[in-house]
Amino acid sequence: MIIWLQISAGVGPDECCLVAAKVAALISDEAKLKLTELQLIEAVEGKKAGTFQSIVFSLECEAVPAWLEPWIGSIKWVSTSPYRPNHGRKNWFVGVQVLRPPESLDFRLSDVRIDTCRASGPGGQHVNKTDSAVRATHLPTGLVAISQDARSQSRNRDLAIERLMRKLQAADEGRAANSKLRLHNQHSQLERGRPVKTFIGKGYSLAP
Repeated sequence: MIIWLQISAGVGPDECCLVAAKVAALISDEAKLKLTELQLIEAVEGKKAGTFQSIVFSLECEAVPAWLEPWIGSIKWVSTSPYRPNHGRKNWFVGVQVLRPPESLDFRLSDVRIDTCRASGPGGQHVNKTDSAVRATHLPTGLVAISQDARSQSRNRDLAIERLMRKLQAADEGRAANSKLRLHNQHSQLERGRPVKTFIGKGYSLAP
């Protein structure tokens, strides 16, 4: 199983983007200690160098690892701003969330049913008089593609399968777009409160 791990500053200021970068680094370091490989799949940089609005990792696991669970939720950093020394705010938040990636459709010819049928058309010498049209059905999804363009059944079969593959690819892209939207929504709905971890000061000391 693959999961996505998102560290997000939400719509927070530069200070939150700095915390997002720091939290991502801390989680990455802990993953190495636990012999867990994190794959970076998306990083949206902040306005300041070395900061991130959002970072998304993927990891392969049977379930959310026990070492990762304490990180899931709102992370708080208590410190004066490194960018605005006279700013009164001292509490900065980022969110850590686990999401499921879209399931990619694995195209296999064994999942495709091929049916032949008589080509339809307005009539005339250009319409096939034999059952040369081909309907390709992807059994797991029910998606259907038809070709009656060519005169040979074998060519129509190839065209129908090609069109079916394009439909499946479009469905994959649609699911990926929905997952991107979910990432964006998580990014925009950061909860500021009830932190699961609190770090204090420029040295990011973990509060007891």
